[in-house]
Amino acid sequence: MSIPAKSFDPGAACPLDGVRVIDMSRLVSGNIVSLQLADFGAEVIKIEDPKKGDPLRAWQTDGVSVHWKVYSRNKKSVALSLREPRGRELLLDLAATARVLIENFRPGTLEAMGFGPGILHSRNPGLVIVRVSGWGQDGPYRDRPGFGTLVESMSGYAARIGFRDREPALPPTALADMVAGLYGAMAVLVALREVETKGGHGQVIDLPLLDPLFSFIATEAAIYRLTGEVRERTGSRIQAMAERLFRAIGREDMPTDPRFRTNTDRVRNAAACEAPIVEFIGARTLAENMEVFAHAEVTAALVYDIDQFMADPHVIAREILVDLPDTQIEQLPMHNVIPRLSATPGRLRRPAPALGEHTAEVLGRLGLDRAEIDRLARDGVIGLAGDVR
Repeated sequence: MSIPAKSFDPGAACPLDGVRVIDMSRLVSGNIVSLQLADFGAEVIKIEDPKKGDPLRAWQTDGVSVHWKVYSRNKKSVALSLREPRGRELLLDLAATARVLIENFRPGTLEAMGFGPGILHSRNPGLVIVRVSGWGQDGPYRDRPGFGTLVESMSGYAARIGFRDREPALPPTALADMVAGLYGAMAVLVALREVETKGGHGQVIDLPLLDPLFSFIATEAAIYRLTGEVRERTGSRIQAMAERLFRAIGREDMPTDPRFRTNTDRVRNAAACEAPIVEFIGARTLAENMEVFAHAEVTAALVYDIDQFMADPHVIAREILVDLPDTQIEQLPMHNVIPRLSATPGRLRRPAPALGEHTAEVLGRLGLDRAEIDRLARDGVIGLAGDVR
């Protein structure tokens, strides 16, 4: 069995058709906000520097911009220099036609560029503005540089990962950015609902990386208040369905042992609790263990590497991963649209764009003719690389 092969479907209808999003962000968090919207039909227009593009393009593996290709599918690229006065004018014109604008500059930068919320809303009162930052638009840390690793550390998340006798661990992915991006997409839909139902006024979404990630461990605050204790790292010692597990390994005595009666008891006596389980598992093959646990209705799952995940029949049957055509490597595996909606699903409509691929198309809809577009390209205001001319 192999990953299902799919084709992009440019004409597929989607629930967010007609929603134009201007994405001025770079790297991960803002791109995740706009990816979720693009997967459900929003026309996401990436504003990129004509010379370098989004830095996500530079995250390459064997010469392939994997991160860009996966996280910028379903989007369009307009290469526009915001250092040029004419480029800034065009950005304001585009924002006037949009429902959403996303940026992730350091707080205050948007205002310094002449695109502050007051100016944007004077041109487009219904615009929803998403402002991604490390620490938020206010507070004593607003001006500090902020990125995911710092947030994963300061939030307390890293302090809860790993083993007690070792240093804290960081997630191997851009977790803080991903979490913020998903919260951001949800916030956009809430704000658009407000615009549509209550008079058409837009608003600003203050989306730091810190707050959303902390929500993942928010119960830590209540636990600390109640106990006065800072919980330590516990490694992999998270135990559930303990009584069934004890009986499955033939240790009917353990559920009544005062050392193991409650989760708190089991954590306190973790080494003694784990020893018979480890001995039982170590004496059997993987298949034998899984059969025992399934018969006893003990929840168990394998720790997969990516090659095992890609070959799993459940992953293949549900099309969690799909192979899509790519100009460099023929087929590029990527995650399918998430979540699944029965009546109004999202679609994979186009691959990630080349830098400036849609500049002429988008600016043409603003009323610029081909001669002016070519002149702006010669002047370095815009980039046309990838355009079909």
